[in-house]
Amino acid sequence: MAKTLIWALFCGAAISTMVGCHRAPDELLIRRAIEHATTAAERTDASALGDPLADDFDGNGGELDRQQLVDLLRVAHFRGETLHALTGPITVEPHGERYVASFSITLTSGGKLLPAQMGMYKVETAWRKEGSAWRCYSASWTRQL
Repeated sequence: MAKTLIWALFCGAAISTMVGCHRAPDELLIRRAIEHATTAAERTDASALGDPLADDFDGNGGELDRQQLVDLLRVAHFRGETLHALTGPITVEPHGERYVASFSITLTSGGKLLPAQMGMYKVETAWRKEGSAWRCYSASWTRQL
């Protein structure tokens, strides 16, 4: 009886360890990175917004690079601006070893820094693995309304 109980506890611990060590699917990690960036934007946390962006990030075909995007959010933070972002469903599709994630986002603001940029956008992002993290290296967006 005691051996059976010990064996059952050992098996349970081993299964728990294996389940705990299971890595999240890449698609889920990319969704989490998008959610992280959205939360960072709403908090006007420039460094957190930069976390999922690759160093060579290209926004809208050269309109905005990583540093410009981070600096824009940093200025919004220093000015006490508020930003609200509502992300629609995220579609993540593999393209070889990379992924493309598409979603809609609605931006609203209580400040004056970004009023012309507020509205609803269709966004397409491209992701590649850098080390153990997925980084967005390209994004394009078009205003919907």
